[in-house]
Amino acid sequence: MIEKILHNKLTVILIHIAFGFLGTFPLFPKIYGLLSLTIPLFFIFSSKNENEEAFLFAAYLAGGEVFIRMIGGSVLYETGKYGVILFLLLGIFVGRFKQVFSIQYLFYILLLLLGIVFTQVPEGESIRNNILFNLSGPIVLGISALYFYQRPIDKKKLLDGLFFMVLPLFSMITYLYFRTPDLKEITFGGEANFLTSGGFGPNQVATAIGLGMFILTVFILSKEKLSGYLFLDAIFLIYFTYRGLLTFSRGGIITAAITLILFSFFFLLYKKVSIQVLFKYIVISGFFIFSIWIYTSGITGGMLNNRYTGKNVRGVQKDITTGRVDILEVQAINFLDSPLGIGVGNGKYERLKKESNITGASHNEVGRLLEEHGYIGLLLLLLLIFVPFFNFFRGNYYQKAFIISFYIFWFLTINHSAMRIALPGFIYGLSLIIITKIDE
Repeated sequence: MIEKILHNKLTVILIHIAFGFLGTFPLFPKIYGLLSLTIPLFFIFSSKNENEEAFLFAAYLAGGEVFIRMIGGSVLYETGKYGVILFLLLGIFVGRFKQVFSIQYLFYILLLLLGIVFTQVPEGESIRNNILFNLSGPIVLGISALYFYQRPIDKKKLLDGLFFMVLPLFSMITYLYFRTPDLKEITFGGEANFLTSGGFGPNQVATAIGLGMFILTVFILSKEKLSGYLFLDAIFLIYFTYRGLLTFSRGGIITAAITLILFSFFFLLYKKVSIQVLFKYIVISGFFIFSIWIYTSGITGGMLNNRYTGKNVRGVQKDITTGRVDILEVQAINFLDSPLGIGVGNGKYERLKKESNITGASHNEVGRLLEEHGYIGLLLLLLLIFVPFFNFFRGNYYQKAFIISFYIFWFLTINHSAMRIALPGFIYGLSLIIITKIDE
């Protein structure tokens, strides 16, 4: 079945575009969500993960988690994270152990769980829900790291995994098209827009779209033809970019842009392109980016410019971080006051006690780790930051292009959207792989 999918990519893409339309109907979401969990289990067990089925299906679910949540297809809200963890664990236990065992990431998971000891929530709040909400994302990262650490994955299999990851994003983009009201009826302001995000969280939607932009660009630059036709891949990339800008959520799009710049830099070094070819790439890319921006800005009445420059609807400059720096400052104070950490999930309740009365949940995983886990959190953060660099420096330019892209995508995402979804943790794991058979 997997080989049939990979040999009929355009057909499978069209099927997933149809899934996006079907997602607007009542019965389909639950069926799709259930099949996204059960079908992979069958293939991973039956194949004993011989062909990296765990990687492919975990990639699919990590890419599709936002879409599944958006259409109401989740059995539980955190089903996407649980599914990714389950697939990768099955891949480890039923398949051949192909990589170096990572003791450091095993300790990472164990030390994360220590923070539970200090967890105390107000009466009426669920300790279980607070712990799961805050630790499920980091545990996805830990399991992904255990699975991928120095795991040899050949170039073709890596691109197959990226293809699986982008498939549900075609469904999400289609769903957004059918769920978004007439743009002329939408009043765009200086905030992220729920109407153009399918009624779901614009931050997470933009992060997923940014991933799609990255994957499409990787295939275009590599001349691998994701759909089978280069011009069609370019059209898909243009539409993904357009829909991402319409969410008015900046984090995911800026993350994609920075990631793509880094990937392109190292990939072009690997290809040893001439100055003339490089200039051609820059001109073509610049033309399309400028055109999409001007078109989208025109549709939004110029509000897109205000949004990305941190201005409100009247053009007055406001806090460009939308309160994230304020939360980070409180987290830093709590870290210094409680070096052992305040406990998993306690952050928002501690902020309620401060005079500033900042009640929002943290969008910054770095701040959350320090605040809730103290010096252990600092140790974990240093581990997460530095280990991928050893992998980066060992690789050639092709490997560097992917490793730095996965790493930066993870780091930027957790700084604007924490780890609310499985995607950043899963992507982090990919920064630890050893890419083989590059020149075949």
